[in-house]
Amino acid sequence: MMNFSKYLRFAVVGACALAACKGGPPTAQKPGKYSSTTGIEYNTEEGMKVADYQGIPDGPGLVFIEGGRTVLGSAEEDVAMTHDNLERTVTLASFYMDEAEVANIHWLEYLHFVRKDSAEEFYLSALPDTTVWARELSFNDPYVDYYLRYPGFRYFPVVGVSWLQANDYCTWRTAKVNERLAGEGDSGGSSGGGGLFKRRKKDDAGAAAEGTSEDGGKGKIAIENGNTLPNYRLPTEAEWEYAAQSLIGTQETGNENQENKRIYPWDGRQVRNSYGKKMGQFLANFKRGRGDYAGIAGSLNDGAMITEYVYAYPPNDYGLYNMAGNVNEWVQDIYRPLSFEDVEDLNPFRRNGFLDPSEKYDKKGYQSLIDDHVRVYKGGSWRDVAYWLSPGTRRFMAEDSATATIGFRCAMINAGSNK
Repeated sequence: MMNFSKYLRFAVVGACALAACKGGPPTAQKPGKYSSTTGIEYNTEEGMKVADYQGIPDGPGLVFIEGGRTVLGSAEEDVAMTHDNLERTVTLASFYMDEAEVANIHWLEYLHFVRKDSAEEFYLSALPDTTVWARELSFNDPYVDYYLRYPGFRYFPVVGVSWLQANDYCTWRTAKVNERLAGEGDSGGSSGGGGLFKRRKKDDAGAAAEGTSEDGGKGKIAIENGNTLPNYRLPTEAEWEYAAQSLIGTQETGNENQENKRIYPWDGRQVRNSYGKKMGQFLANFKRGRGDYAGIAGSLNDGAMITEYVYAYPPNDYGLYNMAGNVNEWVQDIYRPLSFEDVEDLNPFRRNGFLDPSEKYDKKGYQSLIDDHVRVYKGGSWRDVAYWLSPGTRRFMAEDSATATIGFRCAMINAGSNK
């Protein structure tokens, strides 16, 4: 028979403890010594373990993006006549995003650890396709050999990376960062995140839950401990477009209406800086016109024949660099032309094959390029004209394909908050 008096005593103790607390009701950071519903003391032989939690740890390279309501969709004339991104109002939860594109040095670090921790077969599959620079009627041969590995290109965006490879990188980065965070919280040393990635790859790179322990909960990498980060991942198309708009810079304090909209990730209808000492200089790396990638010697416009330093050009109002130009960027979403009609208006995201099935598109008959393995990319590149710099424009490519004009950056949920 249940010892009712024992649990009543715990309840009284817990209630008294809660009533005596001068700091107000319990919070995630200060849950109290006793349960506010059962009165049972935490972190005892009988009670539940409640780890110390001071908020989500800082993720290397990430910038906080405050969410909210916005209007997604193309603000420019639909030159391509695709009608695939009509304007609609949505709300996005806050999230984190890399302040800059993943660079060559970051990919070389990835290859370094993959070679140590994984099979040679997977290492070879992680190599970028450097032949994306090769052109039959252009002398781009030096980029094939030097762009990825030459020290001068260290902080240029990695290219030649497919959507699938970018996802594998996100999985590895999550494991490696959480290995370090878990090691910092454990004086006994590292918890073996390199091997963690190896085990994930053996089963399924995307199958491991966010932050879950790989050793049955005995290790330090566990969601409940709060000492690790959620998954690094590719941003959703909505997140990417919202972050590129950076309309927080146009918002007046206390005004709940969004009265301004941007064609580009900066103010105005032009692609040149309108203010200060850098007036007249281009705000992004793009192709000005046929055959004009950089301007004339002595007065270069965007200053970059191909890609450029990932911290070049002014950041937008969220502190994000090159959300227009330099390289296009992969996002999570599968491509469908009518996504704006189908997706939810809260945290919209187009999943694989859900609604609008690929069978409706005649790819076998060469009447369409759409199936369940094409992904959206955004942002414009060094080889694109200014039209594609607008956040609302969108294109797609096969998830296993790569070019010299597409890179990526990572994102992460804002765990433990509804803001």
